Amino acid sequence: MTTPNTFVGPEGRRLAYHLTPGRGPWIIFLGGLKSDMEGTKALHLEDWARAQGRAFLRFDYSGHGQSSEAFEEGCIGDWAEDTYQIIQALTDGPILPVGSSMGGWQALLLAKRLADRITGLVTIAAAPDFTEDSYWAGFSDAQRAQLQEDGRVEIPSDYMEPYVITWRMIEDGRKHLVLRSPLDLPFPVRCLQGTADTAVSTETALHLVDHATCPDMRLTLVKDADHRFSDGPCLGIIETAIEEILALAE
Repeated sequence: MTTPNTFVGPEGRRLAYHLTPGRGPWIIFLGGLKSDMEGTKALHLEDWARAQGRAFLRFDYSGHGQSSEAFEEGCIGDWAEDTYQIIQALTDGPILPVGSSMGGWQALLLAKRLADRITGLVTIAAAPDFTEDSYWAGFSDAQRAQLQEDGRVEIPSDYMEPYVITWRMIEDGRKHLVLRSPLDLPFPVRCLQGTADTAVSTETALHLVDHATCPDMRLTLVKDADHRFSDGPCLGIIETAIEEILALAE
């Protein structure tokens, strides 16, 4: 693991990042909840971009990986601001966000702020609005009461230690929902989804495609692929999706 660079945003949060120079559009990897920029997909795409001579950026949201702050103190809006600020500061010209899980939601939020810079978008098991549609909708009455009384509740994870979900995350998530109002994506979008994903359902992927307004939006369902979407064939599918969008931009 190489030592990352550090970007300090307007709020004082220190974000760890790795930047690979090259020709644009910038490919920007947006990781999932409690994931970090040292994951299989991020590192694979960085190597791929370097081999292609492409500009690439991977980073950790605040409260994730090697960045500052505690995870429990963060929320969707904080991580959206992290994403916007670091991209604006470190890149120029067209960008191609690749958002995994919660990063897919972040990519959609970014599209609302930087549509003029986005040349296309790739999502991998995108999880828009999950704080409301998955967490809050799935909580028992006791969990909802605990959230409002104690400000936090723990839920199990298939991939690591339990997640601490805070009342602030739920409330903030409601300010950033993208499936309740028009979602205009005026550029090519490629959505990738595994049918064996136990964290994000195929119904979520279909809902996103049905909801968005987009001139060229395609959903690829991969039989038996799980939420990680990071084995050899899946990594190849991600590369193909990026290449399709780059070809359209050139």
